Amino acid sequence: MSANAHVLAAEDGDGGLFTPGGPGFAPPTTDIFFPPPIVEFGPFAISKYTVLLALTVVVVLGFWFATTSKMKLVPSRWQSVAEMGYLFIRDQVARPTIGKQGDRYVPLLITLFFMILVMNLWGVVPLVGQLPVTANTAVPIVLALIVYVFWNVVGIRKQGGWRYFRDILFMPGVPWPFYIILTPIEVISTLIVRPVTHAVRLFANMFAGHLLLATFAAAGFYMFNPGAPDALLGAVSVVFSGFAFLGFFAFTLLEIVIMSLQAFVFVLLTAVYIGGAVEPAH
Repeated sequence: MSANAHVLAAEDGDGGLFTPGGPGFAPPTTDIFFPPPIVEFGPFAISKYTVLLALTVVVVLGFWFATTSKMKLVPSRWQSVAEMGYLFIRDQVARPTIGKQGDRYVPLLITLFFMILVMNLWGVVPLVGQLPVTANTAVPIVLALIVYVFWNVVGIRKQGGWRYFRDILFMPGVPWPFYIILTPIEVISTLIVRPVTHAVRLFANMFAGHLLLATFAAAGFYMFNPGAPDALLGAVSVVFSGFAFLGFFAFTLLEIVIMSLQAFVFVLLTAVYIGGAVEPAH
């Protein structure tokens, strides 16, 4: 259960749903995504996001070092997990979207997938996390910019600068008068909208999902009021609170699925963009 939600539900005083004079329900706000700095030094600060990002690097590096440093012909349980992860990204993402050259980009794709997955999952880890790192706009933006620069550099190196940008500016097989309309659309959609939506999709899903979980948690604490003056109302409040907590746990499970799916979607789109840069349009 999120400590943030508990604080938000009770920050206005004692009481609850059926307590006379008790505080009104305080729904979670965007303040939960802006934890106070842990350490400040000049214009710089270490926040909860910084700590969780560092832990993400440690977890991902530790996992791959532990599973690949001493690989065996008959794999251990964790080596099997690592191999399944690698094969999944290679066979379901890299090869189908990039083609025969896809294998060389698997290290990038699998790194992105596991990094994003762990950063997302901090949002449901009690005590340590309870805050998805990707709910901070800076993280998805930086990831999307890295991918944006990478696939454009790949396109220029594979096709040459002129041919690469020519295919973006002037779609092959289109009568030249239509370029007056299509060229601006292609420039905006490919070079501007694409990286923006790549970042926003990840950020918005993690932001909305965590806010929803915090709302259910706060509602559960608020409605749990067994000490109400009327014993019947106190019992009703416990039932209401139970339903809120059931909703919280149900949406937590759903959020874990969404967190995994968003990591996959980000990596899949990355592969699609690289595939378009590797192979010329004509």
